[in-house]
Amino acid sequence: MVSVQITCPVYPSEDPEKVKDAILNIFPGASLETDDRWIRGEADTDKFYKLIRKQKILDSTRSMMFKGARGGRITLHLNKQVAVVGKISFTEPRTILGTITVTIECDDPEVLIDSIAPRTVDGEEV
Repeated sequence: MVSVQITCPVYPSEDPEKVKDAILNIFPGASLETDDRWIRGEADTDKFYKLIRKQKILDSTRSMMFKGARGGRITLHLNKQVAVVGKISFTEPRTILGTITVTIECDDPEVLIDSIAPRTVDGEEV
């Protein structure tokens, strides 16, 4: 079973609706809850899967997923500003404006990584 959790801080200088829209650009089916400082929710990886192929970032996605894998959990950090335009850009967990944190829980992270971001040779999936 795969569970995808989204968390994202909302700073006083930000419009919560715009931050929510940024998340929905990457995870359109996400069910999100907003409070004064955070947006949290659950999502699936369908559009994420399509976007990494469209952007041709399978290798970097695979690398970031393995880097963020611990036990039965994979943690990724996405740039909020880039998500506003519907693109994926990985970032470090601590950035000035915060990140969209994606936590994927699954039984076998390596199998999940292989299905979302398979190995490539010369830019083609193997």
